[in-house]
Amino acid sequence: MLPSHKLIAKGHYTLKNVRLETGFEYENQEVIGTLTDLFCIEIANGKIIAIKANNAAEEAVDMKGRLMLPSFKDMHIHIDKTLFGLPWQALSPKRKTVADMIAYEQEIIPRLLTTSTARAEQLIALLQGYGTTYARTHFNVDPTSGLQSFENLLLALEHQKDSFQAELVAFPQHGLYYTDSAPIMKEVAKSDRVDFIGGLDPLSIDGSIEKPIEFTVQLALDNNKGIDIHLHEAGPSGMKTIQYLIDKAVENPQLQGKTFISHAFALAQLNAKEVEEIAEKLAFAKVGIASSVPFKGRPMPIPALKKHGVNVLIGNDNVQDYWSTFGTGNMLQKANLIAELYGYTTELQLSRTLRFATQQLLPLDDEGKQQWPKANDDANLAFVDATCSAEAVSRMSYIHAFMHNGNLFVSD
Repeated sequence: MLPSHKLIAKGHYTLKNVRLETGFEYENQEVIGTLTDLFCIEIANGKIIAIKANNAAEEAVDMKGRLMLPSFKDMHIHIDKTLFGLPWQALSPKRKTVADMIAYEQEIIPRLLTTSTARAEQLIALLQGYGTTYARTHFNVDPTSGLQSFENLLLALEHQKDSFQAELVAFPQHGLYYTDSAPIMKEVAKSDRVDFIGGLDPLSIDGSIEKPIEFTVQLALDNNKGIDIHLHEAGPSGMKTIQYLIDKAVENPQLQGKTFISHAFALAQLNAKEVEEIAEKLAFAKVGIASSVPFKGRPMPIPALKKHGVNVLIGNDNVQDYWSTFGTGNMLQKANLIAELYGYTTELQLSRTLRFATQQLLPLDDEGKQQWPKANDDANLAFVDATCSAEAVSRMSYIHAFMHNGNLFVSD
């Protein structure tokens, strides 16, 4: 059953009995716990306008000691083509390649588009139930979908505008030239609702690294967009594509900080020295990696990428669809998976791992100094049944309420 949240406050109001992290507890200079206290939080105009000593007697919305965290962001998901809300369907053993999946999409998309707005809204509700109020979502641009997937997604987002926000990636899921998607990409790139130009495995799908990447780069430059390329290809072709995108970002500074490679499975096959070398190049060119944290085979070298300053974004990718059935929609689960995969077990390490759910925003800095929240911060919040960030990550704690732009929604 879908989580249900009710709008209980908006505009100018105060919360009381809000638990905030205030510092770390130390023993022999080692972090052994997290200190917290209760506060009143004043909200107005979509912002936190004041953080005050707690007054349990104040006329205010009572958060009953729940931990306040920044709300979560899912930075790689496909809200436009979920099977969520439809009967259970496991993956077919007959569809083994991306080309197989493209053929299947061409068959089923016309039928799915008839209900895609409603199902997108159901998926948004699932994300919100896990504390996510922001996403980077890809939407299909291909001859079968035309612009309808885009239009249906915009309608779903309009319906949820008081509680959810998204940045959009125009994604040629069926290839730019494998199917005749380039003209539709040119059309949709003009929209001010599109933030990124997407792409897909240029060599294996379109038969060339250079031609599809050059098209994507030029389209992004012409329309002042970012780039976010799906790259499942491993081995030499995957690494050549990564290097090609790095070179393009170096040549075009306006793309730096706005160019991302999603999945980038080729990185998982490198040895330690090769990882260090490519991480330095990615960081220099300000090319980021967006990952769903896959753990089939060798895990992605996320710690090494982060060490060198590469912007690593995390998302669920698929949530019950015909590509994968394992996405939960829960960003705390993704942070928990990262902690388990890379051995982050201490209070300090677990508290730092929360950044993969919030996309870098943490209540305490590495020295335990409170850095969030502050007056004038955006009022995008999650209220968690946990005593601290480390517990929230380790136990994937229940989300009691979330706030988006100052609008407070509480679970029924």
